[in-house]
Amino acid sequence: MRARHKARKDALEVLFQKEITGESVDELVLHREVAFGGTPSEFSMTLINGVIEHQSEIDTIIRAHADHWALERMSLVDRNIIRIGLYEMLYEPEIPTSVSINEAVELAKVYGDMEDSSKFVNGILGRVASELKGGAKEA
Repeated sequence: MRARHKARKDALEVLFQKEITGESVDELVLHREVAFGGTPSEFSMTLINGVIEHQSEIDTIIRAHADHWALERMSLVDRNIIRIGLYEMLYEPEIPTSVSINEAVELAKVYGDMEDSSKFVNGILGRVASELKGGAKEA
């Protein structure tokens, strides 16, 4: 289980760096190989590529559920934590929604930019989860 937590952290770092630098995922992974002597796990790459592939849809959902918050005003860290959580909730049916939310909240507690980042992340993901509850994937 710790391996998946690390994979989420690694995915967050790459997505954050991509948004800051505009570099491609391949370039960022190469930099990580040189700096850390290893590549992100398969699960990390699934999260990274999945968020990028579905970012437009994910961002639309964030906008619809982030009361009084423009996506562009959110911190880069919080925004990318929410993106990872939503990607899991929407596209990784074997991961329970409650696990996706809990993992996102834990990342926000450690890496979030605001004092209440974990509550912010939990609020948005919780609202989406409530809507999904009637669908195929339940918490």
